[in-house]
Amino acid sequence: MQPPSSPAWPELPYLEWREMYATLHLWTQIVGKVRLALTPWLNHSWHVPLYVNARGLTTSLIPCAPRGLEIQFDFIAQELSVTTTDGGARRMPLVPMSVAHFHTDTLRMLSELDVAVTINDYPCEIAAALHFTRDRSLRSYDGHQARQLWQALVQVERVLQLFRTRFIGKCSPVHFFWGSFDLAVTRFSGRRAPDFAGKVPGVGPAIMREAYSHEVSSAGFWPGGPGAEYAAFYSYAYPTPAEFKHARIEPTAAFFSESLGEYLLPYDAVRAASDPDATLLAFLESTYAAAANTASWDRAALECSEGIPGRPRDIALQSHSPSVSTN
Repeated sequence: MQPPSSPAWPELPYLEWREMYATLHLWTQIVGKVRLALTPWLNHSWHVPLYVNARGLTTSLIPCAPRGLEIQFDFIAQELSVTTTDGGARRMPLVPMSVAHFHTDTLRMLSELDVAVTINDYPCEIAAALHFTRDRSLRSYDGHQARQLWQALVQVERVLQLFRTRFIGKCSPVHFFWGSFDLAVTRFSGRRAPDFAGKVPGVGPAIMREAYSHEVSSAGFWPGGPGAEYAAFYSYAYPTPAEFKHARIEPTAAFFSESLGEYLLPYDAVRAASDPDATLLAFLESTYAAAANTASWDRAALECSEGIPGRPRDIALQSHSPSVSTN
């Protein structure tokens, strides 16, 4: 029996839905690689993610001179839509199909709209993956499951955006990385980090070094996968201070995963809480504090009060410590 929960936070049974997640993960990679191929490089690969919107996940506006292009996973209408700023539009139903079929039809729609693009045919961040064009087996897709995942992302997005308002240092947007299939936000200390030496399947070393060129505290949401076969929130630091994993973290359901090297908080612990927002914010704040304190960040120069709709931040209340670049 599932625990009592907030109706706004839907059930996400990973073990039952993982086949659909695997399908959607690969489909989002194909769409994300279109954005990657057409968009000028932005620091930390911020030009490649998707974004949560009122109908699903979108690329936002992609430059395609002299026009603009947008691709959207619409989980209400259950279709992939491709639209251009000169009125062009194509749509494809989201139904069970192979990855190769999705790849072919997506590029076909773009070609019909006179968008010339070539994408790398190999998935990112998936061990032993097949090339998109060779992945011809019928894949599972369930519109209800996809919509439930999107509705959860809407809630997570809202809380991560609130958390983001409490920081005036350099901070990423809240964005959905199709490589790792997670919704994330990242805070920066402003200091350079040691060169990233790890290896990630399907991602070049230069990309990873640039992504982790500066010290970070990063947090987000993952619907589940190897190492955590359940939906969970996570938080990690790079580089990882030795004392980071020994910090006192809230709520009590949170723990440090030695195998993943990050803190985890099961999604169901938030969903079942009497105040899901406060529970998630406690996790985000306590894990960030663990990273910032153990790495000696200049917190007074980086933090601020929570944003309030319609009210500008009162800089008279802000510390006069030297500021950190927000570029």
